[in-house]
Amino acid sequence: MIITKQYRCVHSSSCQCTKGHLSEDVIFLVFQQLNWNPKLIAALSCVCKWFDDLAKRVLWKEFCKTRAPKMMLDLQSCGSHSVDGNWRALGKLLIYCSGCSGGRLFNIIQIPGHFVYRTRFSRTSGKSFLLPQCRTDVLYVSDPCEHLDQGDDGDVGFFRGVFKSFMVSKVRRMLIDRGAQLHPTAVCPYCKAKLWNMLQANMVPLTASCKLGAYEDSVEYYVCLNGHMLGICTLLPLSDSEEASESE
Repeated sequence: MIITKQYRCVHSSSCQCTKGHLSEDVIFLVFQQLNWNPKLIAALSCVCKWFDDLAKRVLWKEFCKTRAPKMMLDLQSCGSHSVDGNWRALGKLLIYCSGCSGGRLFNIIQIPGHFVYRTRFSRTSGKSFLLPQCRTDVLYVSDPCEHLDQGDDGDVGFFRGVFKSFMVSKVRRMLIDRGAQLHPTAVCPYCKAKLWNMLQANMVPLTASCKLGAYEDSVEYYVCLNGHMLGICTLLPLSDSEEASESE
């Protein structure tokens, strides 16, 4: 892989890195041997803006391509060399459950966000979260991250996803046509963009609860301006969810 070499720090004259860095080629090879460890990439990004820029342009992209190769190939199949938002945001979405804190999005008890070791994202499952007139859109959705025994809220599941080419999607067009309002304060935990509430826009199909194994009136999710999705549901007891899957 050919990478343009940059040696001078783009931070400031007072930065300790002004005498130069290792070449990007060397850093690329080091992280390749580390299997694109996301925690080490995040740590490198905190050193200065030069490393942060390198991580966003190269390292997070390689992490995403290694973690979910078929999904990344599909997201880029429209000819773009980037993705909506940025590679760092997509990398975080792959490995981080946003939870619920501050009460700005989901009115339930506090559940902190956390890293997840492995999550399956499915394009087929994504169809269940789209209205029939929008099912030509491509949406990848994760299995729910289960947080069990949350008091009166029962068993809570958090799920997340990402649209392909969201800027030209039918979902985005419908949100605009319906005059959906962006959330006044909350932002996407992955890219910091504003959020649309799909429930308020009346764009949550019943098939979503069936796919999640959740109560029909408990599913709520948001989509940000870059096409990242995050949502919550109350999971059915295991025996009930199995019956729901059979009926689907």
